[in-house]
Amino acid sequence: MKVLWLFAHPDQRSLSCALLAEGLRTLDDHGHQYRVSDLYAMKWNPVVDAADYGHDPADRLLIGTASERAHANGHLSPDIEAEQQKLIWADTLIIQFPLWWYGMPAILKGWFDRVFVKGFAFGLTDPATGRPQRYGDGRLTGKRAMVLTTAGARAATLGPRGVNGDLNDLLFPLQHGTLWYTGISVVPPLLIPGADRTTPTAYATAATRLRKRLHTLPTTEPLPFRHQNNGDYDDDLLLHPALAHPHAGPAAHYTTPPPPAHD
Repeated sequence: MKVLWLFAHPDQRSLSCALLAEGLRTLDDHGHQYRVSDLYAMKWNPVVDAADYGHDPADRLLIGTASERAHANGHLSPDIEAEQQKLIWADTLIIQFPLWWYGMPAILKGWFDRVFVKGFAFGLTDPATGRPQRYGDGRLTGKRAMVLTTAGARAATLGPRGVNGDLNDLLFPLQHGTLWYTGISVVPPLLIPGADRTTPTAYATAATRLRKRLHTLPTTEPLPFRHQNNGDYDDDLLLHPALAHPHAGPAAHYTTPPPPAHD
């Protein structure tokens, strides 16, 4: 594998950082290549603005139009272009972060906001059909991703009946609305629970789980998201009624139920 490891945690002494080191050792042991974007260490700027696109601040900033033009003309900010080159190089993306307020830290959200610009990660059309390439199709098709997240909560509370909600539902905007939208296949996430109460024994278990997931990552079945352009959706991009889950919502957009995220 050629892995781009996106990492977002502000403390180098954290559980997250220890798991990052464990993961990189595992990749080394198995002969994989990797590049790391440690966003806090890089002092990554997560804020989109006109300077990203060489845009005249006197003119109204239409993000999609400006970013697409800048990408096409080679006018993107150098830090954005550097991250895009890492992504082009990689065939696998590991996205590691602590679960804060049921989502990723702002610095990581800002990585996607700035790097996944129109014309690069989305906004492409199929030349044969003229249909937009998204949700399973696009420039990033063929790559795969895995979310590695730590949480203070117990695993069961992030399951189907847990008070915090099912982790796959919490991650739906990232796994489906960002990664799958741009064509990236997404394998089931790896949750490390009880992050604030980790004992040496619990850490050893977490490290073993991480090593196993990285070892099997190339052959792990991805989450069974529906493709937009395979006939499941009508011309208005609504799921055909016969395929809809009784309760609709995120579950409707899987062909079969996903495996529990905390396994």
